[in-house]
Amino acid sequence: MDLDSRAKAILTANDRGGYTVPNGRVYPFQWNWDSAFVALGFDAFDRERAWTEVETLFKAQWDDGFLPHIVFWKDDPGYFPGPSVWATGHDPVTSGITQPPVAATVVRKLWESAHAAGQGDAFRARLEALFPKLLAWHRWFRDVRDPDKRGVVVAMHPWETGRDNSPEWDAPGEPIDVSNVGDYVRRDTSHLDAKMRPTKLEYDRYLALVQWGRARGWDHAEIARTNPFQVADVGMSMILLRANRDLLWLAEELGRDADAAEIDAIIATAEAGIDWLWDEDRHCWCSRDRLTGKHSGFVTSASFLSFYAGLHDPAKDAGMLTHFERIGARVPCLMPSLDPDDPGFQMIRYWRGPVWAVVNYMIGTGLTECGYDAQGERVRRNTAELMEKNGFYEAYSPIDGTGSGGDDFSWTAAIWLAWARSR
Repeated sequence: MDLDSRAKAILTANDRGGYTVPNGRVYPFQWNWDSAFVALGFDAFDRERAWTEVETLFKAQWDDGFLPHIVFWKDDPGYFPGPSVWATGHDPVTSGITQPPVAATVVRKLWESAHAAGQGDAFRARLEALFPKLLAWHRWFRDVRDPDKRGVVVAMHPWETGRDNSPEWDAPGEPIDVSNVGDYVRRDTSHLDAKMRPTKLEYDRYLALVQWGRARGWDHAEIARTNPFQVADVGMSMILLRANRDLLWLAEELGRDADAAEIDAIIATAEAGIDWLWDEDRHCWCSRDRLTGKHSGFVTSASFLSFYAGLHDPAKDAGMLTHFERIGARVPCLMPSLDPDDPGFQMIRYWRGPVWAVVNYMIGTGLTECGYDAQGERVRRNTAELMEKNGFYEAYSPIDGTGSGGDDFSWTAAIWLAWARSR
């Protein structure tokens, strides 16, 4: 079976009727940013299904605009932590944290695709229905997750960042009290090699933060004030800035002038304040602990999302391109989730080394849009080669291309269809 057919078959097999699971054995629910990327894949062969994926996700949006990272449409006792652990009290049942806000960018892509195919009239009403939901989510980030008004996103849980066990969260996670976490049985290590997964200490911290939020009734304002983990995440911040630019474009496309002015002000705040995430010592963009003010100092794949965010600064671009060339000389497959020169680099442990196709998609897209065509093309080509050689895994070793995590993975198949296969 050719890769196009294989990718389509994976999305079809992982379709649960209106939403898609990342991998049926490991991740049996709907994940927020997974679904957004999956919609891009469906759009390559089933435009109607692509829009439905996003619409289903937003059916789980809370009244205050918050969009959760997991929607538990059907319970699955084989997954931990499941709905009873989160206990958010919402219908449909959801988790209590969010994920990187890629949805607005994806909806713009879906709209442009429909319009180019001469189907704009058929999908305009659906765009108009989604727009206020996207704006409400972006307002939630502005009002709840940017307490210092810098235009950055302060994550309250490592899982929110999508880069679950990146070393960026190690030092900020040390103050988390894990003494009352209690006994639990992880399911991830029963499906996957434990060498790929977060350690027990990391998982204890994750659960302690879930318990912290649950004890506060998932009052996000209260959590933002008191949470022991508060990290300004470079990945979410860059993704939100890009998403706000795309949401502004959509507002203008729909003639929503007042909304456009509001979004423009949000963008201006970020452009004025996001430099707080630039580490002058390392000459890179990186996450920063809000409680201590310390930069993480780690060059990660998320550091390269500045191009995707549309930031233009010759000196900072030069710094990041220097890192790009250095890393590209060290590993055959870009972009490792952690600098291979870092002593903590591990080629198959989640977010401490492996390559992720969805992050590569954003990095490659951003580089190309900013005029760095050769670098953008290398990222795309490396991504395609990983898939051609190994299939559609959750992630890949940047050293030898070995697949890690789940196989037959939805968002990897989607990225093949939407971007990696293009010549």
